[in-house]
Amino acid sequence: MAAGVLATILFTVMLILLAGGVWIAVSLGIVGWVALEFFTPAPAGSLLASTVWDSSWNWALTALPLFVWMGEILFRTRLSQDMFLGLSAWLSWLPGRLVHVNIVGCGIMAAVAGSSAVTCATVGRISLPELKARGYDERMILGTLAGSGTLGLLIPPSIMLIVYGVISQQSISRLFMAGVLPGILIIALFMGYVMIWSWLRPELTPADTEKLSLKEKLWRSRYLIPVMLLIIAVLGSIYGGFATPTEAATVGVIGSLILAGFSRSLTPKTFMDTLLGAVRTSCMITFILVTAAFLSMAMGFTGIPRHLATWVDSLHLSPYALLFVLGIFYIILGCFLDGVSMLVLTATVVLPMVKAAGIDLLWFGIFAVIVVEAAQITPPVGFNLFVLQGMSGRDILHITKAAMPFFFLMMLGLVIITLVPQIVTILPQTMMR
Repeated sequence: MAAGVLATILFTVMLILLAGGVWIAVSLGIVGWVALEFFTPAPAGSLLASTVWDSSWNWALTALPLFVWMGEILFRTRLSQDMFLGLSAWLSWLPGRLVHVNIVGCGIMAAVAGSSAVTCATVGRISLPELKARGYDERMILGTLAGSGTLGLLIPPSIMLIVYGVISQQSISRLFMAGVLPGILIIALFMGYVMIWSWLRPELTPADTEKLSLKEKLWRSRYLIPVMLLIIAVLGSIYGGFATPTEAATVGVIGSLILAGFSRSLTPKTFMDTLLGAVRTSCMITFILVTAAFLSMAMGFTGIPRHLATWVDSLHLSPYALLFVLGIFYIILGCFLDGVSMLVLTATVVLPMVKAAGIDLLWFGIFAVIVVEAAQITPPVGFNLFVLQGMSGRDILHITKAAMPFFFLMMLGLVIITLVPQIVTILPQTMMR
């Protein structure tokens, strides 16, 4: 059977399953089994068992539940309140004033949480009511929280980068390094936009009523010390070559428990809540990954990735044209799927195409994660939109309109790293020599 016809059949089966509400992991496994059982002579049952077993004990995956647990612990501490106090003292002089606390706070939180939803919820929990009470424009508050919350997917330690590293067989340490400068670039774009908006609409920014001396600002900075120490401990141990991502994640969990203990927010109930939350999220992601590995193996037996890569190569698309097409494809897909599902569903077909086009898979990982970030604020399945809807009581349409400028700023970030790929590659190249 022609590869195109077979791909269409399998894609239709996948759509029917997803539309019927079947779990994504189960849908992946069923499609892989259908491909092997009906279109190849390979034994589907034994291959399913061996593939799930082999992919479930991947050492790189051990970092995943630990970073998820760290984020769950920090979500239940006073960290967001302390960050607001520490950052507001230094950012109130910028055009836009305390709106920048959302952006920088999410950037800092992303460096310890690793999750978009946790980053958005943790910072928004304190800043949303605080900024509204001070008279800041609600649309800008929601927009900065929605856009900056996605930084949890890009700035290490990112759960999404761990997932990409596993499915693409790239070094997770190198991916973490590659995500740093693009993350800073997007923060700078967001802050620049807020400044321009503030210059154009000064009436929407309240006056700075709190005048602090340098001594008072330095004293306020003590609230930032715990989270900065945690960032240095986790990322410094990886970049300094002292620890693997898994060992650094262990350091992060211990540090988070210490922070929670000092903030008196760690009780037996909250401890169990963090454990159960981490187990649920980790099991969901791991279940998707192992069934995606089975689907990937099944696709290899059918020959679809090889035929598709050959077909794309015959089109003689330039790398830029291929990236443009893939970017549009991921944005459309992101309207219906979460980030992890997007990556694992498409990896079997997309990664061989990207590799055949001569694009560095390490660089492409950052490109793909930024597109996935943008998908977090596109309806109908934009997880950050759901988080903010629950926190603000506003409807999805209102929050989507507020988030749209930041979606386009992320697209601008994609253009910049495409034209200047060294933004992604320079740290891994220099620090891993």
